[in-house]
Amino acid sequence: MQKQTLLFNLDDTLVHCNKYFRDTINAFVAQLQEWFEKLTKEEIKQKQLEIDLKSIEKYGLHSSRFPESLVATYLFFSEQNHQDIHEDRVKKIGQSVFEVPIEPLPNMYEVLDELKKQGHSLYLHTGGDEENQGRKIVQLELAKYFEKRVFISEHKDTPALKKILNQIKYDPKKTWMIGNSLKTDIRPAVEAGIHAIHVPSELEWSYNQVEIDIEPKGKLITAHSLLEVPEIIQKHAQETVVST
Repeated sequence: MQKQTLLFNLDDTLVHCNKYFRDTINAFVAQLQEWFEKLTKEEIKQKQLEIDLKSIEKYGLHSSRFPESLVATYLFFSEQNHQDIHEDRVKKIGQSVFEVPIEPLPNMYEVLDELKKQGHSLYLHTGGDEENQGRKIVQLELAKYFEKRVFISEHKDTPALKKILNQIKYDPKKTWMIGNSLKTDIRPAVEAGIHAIHVPSELEWSYNQVEIDIEPKGKLITAHSLLEVPEIIQKHAQETVVST
């Protein structure tokens, strides 16, 4: 069996993430409705999403972006209602999402243990900033799988992935990107000419939902759960041996 190079995404591929943001946004919406009784949940959420997505395109996935998007949403509505005295309270709501203990997705350790046992090279390529993502890696003791093979990109896109691939001297026939995000995991992998496994998240962020309109040079596989990944990798590695 030929050993493979596996790059894993972190948030909502290995660990829970979106559900914490959902809960925080719901708390933010409830607070704004208390201050501004005429606002609907939908218009608050839509404005926050609009502001957040514009911020990502400009500044990337740094964790400071999210609390600032809540503050900007609050200020947008407060200007309409002549009230701007709760800015610090709103920022604290946004920052609270980064204080939640991180929970691994089901079977995360089992899958990583099996892939490590098979002898594959495991890398982590996640979006965000060093402080927040590093906190998750430490809390869940992921260094025993990835050691120093960790890459954190504030702009997680095709150029970022290609830069990493060049650093690790990859073989495209034996290299995979595994993640839940079509935008930041799968499309960059397809554009870089490596294999990809899409593991859809039950709760997906609209930012991650894009069309893959490029013909893959490698394999592009959708797995129903993380548990399917070791078998997919093992099968490919065995097929590669047979064909050589």
